[in-house]
Amino acid sequence: MTRPIAIAPITTPELAPPDLVSVAARTGYSHVGLRMLPSVPNGFHWPLMTDAALLRETRARMNDVGVAVLDIDIIRLNADSQPDSFRRFFATGEALGAQSVLVAAGDPDPARLAANFAALCDLAAPHKLSIDIEFMPWTAVPDLIAAIRLMRAVGRPNAGILVDTLHVDRSDSRIADLAALPRHWLHYMQICDAPAEKPATMEAMIHCARSERLFPGDGGLDLAGMMRALPDDVPVSVEVPTETLARTVGAEARARKGIETTRAVLAGLETRDTK
Repeated sequence: MTRPIAIAPITTPELAPPDLVSVAARTGYSHVGLRMLPSVPNGFHWPLMTDAALLRETRARMNDVGVAVLDIDIIRLNADSQPDSFRRFFATGEALGAQSVLVAAGDPDPARLAANFAALCDLAAPHKLSIDIEFMPWTAVPDLIAAIRLMRAVGRPNAGILVDTLHVDRSDSRIADLAALPRHWLHYMQICDAPAEKPATMEAMIHCARSERLFPGDGGLDLAGMMRALPDDVPVSVEVPTETLARTVGAEARARKGIETTRAVLAGLETRDTK
């Protein structure tokens, strides 16, 4: 079985979508993720919703090289968010053939968060998109248990949990709880590595997550344990931002290292399973 492997947009943020697609094809990825909304004020993103020429070029490049879009990001669901305002986002995602939408929670009111998340699911469903919450320690959904609680409150067939190996570790979420997740909540996952020692402050934790992760196998996270807890057909997105390394190593070389190290981790799982 060939598991889909995507390159996440923050792994090579300097690449415009058509170039990301080309690099993904040359280095062996089957999919890409595309950032269409910034994760922070003035953060990087590509105007695929408003730049018709960029959208056409991206789709043409995808057709030429046979690379698809796994996910689009990022919706930050805050207290003042209006789900209706993301209609164009979802329509553009469908035009790209995307499968999933990454959502981060910024609303501290659980009932309102669940209601707005459910509304996003309903708006996205006609566009054949899943809506996936990424739990992160500094958000309103800080860990896996909180994400499970949200899924139960939302109760939509296209709602899901995005498992990121870094956040599983940093949030002290349990591998046993990963293994118990319903398969229909898992549309894709993100993989990276990091030092085994947790950052001393939340600021340092955020900096690592957004700027300085390690390639799979280069750190101390229990990647094997996490990967074994999840179904072996869940698509994997390689999310490894490396701002320091990027000053001296080009995007294509970093992309290639990302997929090679990810494949090595996956191959290690298969080797152990056959013993």
